[in-house]
Amino acid sequence: MNAHAMLVHHTRYRYDRPVHLGPQTIRLHPLPGCRNVLSHTMDIAPQPCTRVWGQDASGNRIARVTFPERVTHFDITVRLATDLTPINPFHFTLAPSARHWPADGACDAPALAPYRLNADDGTDGSPTPLLDAFVAEWHARLPCPTLDLLVDLNRAIATHITYRIRPEAGVWSPEETLCHAAGSCRDSAWLLIAVLRRLGFAARFVSGYLFQPDLNAPDRLGCDLHAWTQVHVPGAGWIGLDTTSGLLAAQGHIPLAVATTPQHAAPVSGLLDYCVATFEAVMETTPMPPVADMASTPRRAIHPS
Repeated sequence: MNAHAMLVHHTRYRYDRPVHLGPQTIRLHPLPGCRNVLSHTMDIAPQPCTRVWGQDASGNRIARVTFPERVTHFDITVRLATDLTPINPFHFTLAPSARHWPADGACDAPALAPYRLNADDGTDGSPTPLLDAFVAEWHARLPCPTLDLLVDLNRAIATHITYRIRPEAGVWSPEETLCHAAGSCRDSAWLLIAVLRRLGFAARFVSGYLFQPDLNAPDRLGCDLHAWTQVHVPGAGWIGLDTTSGLLAAQGHIPLAVATTPQHAAPVSGLLDYCVATFEAVMETTPMPPVADMASTPRRAIHPS
């Protein structure tokens, strides 16, 4: 399979009448420094509109879009060229002090504090017996090698939680996901974050693209919006863990937004008038022609567009 691919991602909203759209925040730009992205563009319709690029508190590249007039539709078209050459997801080195867990002071940096906040969805004060029991099993393994702990925990959730497509909005609490023993990628990612934070790690939610062979045509490449987890370990930095596959994030994972909670990593968010709205997302992935001597050809910088 060709290592270079072009994704065209259409996001379309249709409204049953002309509506006022409040400012829309779009999180469909790869994270700054994403190593396997060759180019990125984004088109907005209808026109006229105003688009301002910025960066949020988590370091995400976001576009804020405003429309001066009422609209009957809102379209976003992303074109993303990526290099899917296989990589070794274990190509990192843990700091000597963090090779076993718990590691004293490993997550004491002020910048990591928001990613250690309780993720148990205890806003209503409800008990979490299933989560408590699950975390207790992993606490009993400590101390142990850090990397073994992360790999085993990720695989355990992938095995215990059956993947389920959930088209409805929202994310289940960790307790709900354990109760169902099933969930979407965002549900199982949020469960892993809750467990990791209880074990003393800094962890964050990731929304992005996942490129992988099409299940119906293995010789073809497909792409979907996906969610996974990143955990911070001194020396290695942020390590991606995919609870759907039980594997570490690799060349097919393109992070678009990271956040302390799933709600702050939504691809598109904003307010609009009361109306009947329909939504459609279409992704088309095509191989790109091989580039001669790619290793010696400088990659094109990613600029907001």
